[in-house]
Order: sequence, then C-alpha cells, then structure tokens
Amino acid sequence: MRTIWKGSISFGLVTIPVKVVSATENHSVSFRQIHTADEGRIRYRKVCELDGEEVSGDEIGKGFVTADGSLVQLTDDDLALLPLPSARTVEILGFVPVSTIDPYQLDKSYYLTADTGAAKPYVLLREALRRADKGAIAKLAMRGRETLALVRALDEDVLGMHTLLWPDEIRSASGLAPTERVTVRDAELDLADTLMDTLGEVDMADLHDEYREAVETLADAKLAGVEPEQAKEAEGGGGKVVDLMAALEDSVRKARAGRGEEEGAEGGDATVHPIKGEGGAGEKPARKRAPAKKAAARKTAGGKGAAKKSTGKKAAPARSAEKKTAQKKTATRKRAS
Repeated sequence: MRTIWKGSISFGLVTIPVKVVSATENHSVSFRQIHTADEGRIRYRKVCELDGEEVSGDEIGKGFVTADGSLVQLTDDDLALLPLPSARTVEILGFVPVSTIDPYQLDKSYYLTADTGAAKPYVLLREALRRADKGAIAKLAMRGRETLALVRALDEDVLGMHTLLWPDEIRSASGLAPTERVTVRDAELDLADTLMDTLGEVDMADLHDEYREAVETLADAKLAGVEPEQAKEAEGGGGKVVDLMAALEDSVRKARAGRGEEEGAEGGDATVHPIKGEGGAGEKPARKRAPAKKAAARKTAGGKGAAKKSTGKKAAPARSAEKKTAQKKTATRKRAS
C-alpha cells in the first residue's frame, strides 16, 4: 500500500518512526459529466477572476483570509517553518478507553506501520495499549492541517489510527428531538425487543454495495443492447404509521419468514395482545360484541319459549282429568242427597 505520510510517534521519550497508509477505499459510484450530443467530457477549468485567464497548477498558491478580511499569500516553505511539535510527529497526549470516544468524532482511518529499525518500540506501544485496553489520544499535522487522532491496537497486530474531528466541529443536536409528548408502552417495547431478537446480529463482512452492482449491471446491459428490466416497487414504502403495534407485529412476521422460521417458533413469542385502556396511538380498537350478544339472547329466548310450549302441552291433559273428577264428585253428592 502507498505511504501517504511519514513521521514518528512521540511516546514520552520514546520515538517510533512510522509510515501512514490508508485503511479505507472509496468504492462509491462516480459519474462523468458529458455532452449528451457527442459524449464529450465536460471539465472544469480554473480561471482567474481578475483577468479571466485560465491558470495552470504551478501558478496556483495558498491565500489565507484574516479576521478583518485581509488576504495573505502563504507558501509551502512558510508553512514548513511553523513551530508545531506535531508537524512530523504523532504526539501522544494521553490515554482513554476506546469506548469513550463518540463515533461522531471519527473521521478517517489509517494503518500505522513501523519504519526501518522501529519494530521494538512499535510492538512495545501496541502491547501496552492492548494490555491496558485503551487508546492513545494524539495530535499530528497531516495534509495541510493539524488534527486529533486516536491510536489503538488492532487484532491484526497492527497499530490503527483514526483522525478525529475537533470538539467544536461537531454540531449540537439541541432542538432536533421530537417535541410532542409521546408515551411508549411496555407492550410496544416488548414487541420491539422481539423484532430486534428476530432480526439478530449482522455479519459486517457479508455486506456489500448493492447500488454499485446494480449500476454496473445496467451499464453492461446498455453496452450489450439489452433493455434493462423494470425495477419492482418496494413493499410498504413510506406512509404514516397508523397502528404501531400492528406494524411491529407485521415486521416480526416478515422477519421470521425471511429467516425461515414458522409462527410461534422457539426463540421468542411474537404474540402481543391489544393494549387495554384509553384509546390512543398503538392501540387496536375493541371489537364490537353486541351482535354476538343479541344472537345469544335470541337463542336463549327461543329456548325458553320452546320450553313453555312444551310445558303447556303436557299440562293440558292433566287439567282435563281434574275437571272430570270434580264433576263425578258433584254428581255423587247430588244422588246421595
């Protein structure tokens, strides 16, 4: 890998000559600007505002604008004479747990490789950082500016360096949080936890840039004279979430289906019953049960009516027999008298 900076690490009185190589590559899709009529490339030219002449690279210098608006021209020799201890040195200032570094401060990543004859102090610093489970906060001047850096021991037995943004370069997040009063219920959190467990962990090594692959496939198809296929619309894109619980439940089902798991499979219960209580976001409206109750009442009433009719039919012969008996007794009394 190409060396982009050479200097040394200042670790107390220990000096470790190192070379800096880039640890990342930019594979993002890039397009050229072209003239659509003849595909000629469109370029930007550097033109002086005063005389309108195009200027070559060796005629372009650095100008610094002061607080009062004055312009001062500075050369590379002027900048090289700056009394900065970090000009060619990664000056270690102190040590902190790596977990305390805010990810928003991370800028670019590099590898530090030992220069000739620096293997012993290089390994000493690497192992000291590893045993303490800490990273070193340092300052260095690279690519025309002084910057903060985090130096840490990597698993590949190499020292890694991440340039950091200065604290005043990170904007405050004040005022960006939702201002509406929102209540998150335990059932919603439980279902969100279930969704997280169902999705599981991510193997970062398996991830790749699908957009770049799609653009390359499209370009190959155009060169071959093949009409590209129409992209299918993504399901459930956008829209306002009306029922949060239903959306979470659907997400769990889809996640389990994507992993080949069946509903109710081992590894977490995705069933969450509707929340009882006041109506609000995330609740399912209670089902109306009046028709069912009326049907049951009609059925019960029908049963009672049938019972009455049945009782009436059985009681009629009994009343007739009693009437005949009373008539016989009356006739007997008359004869006796």
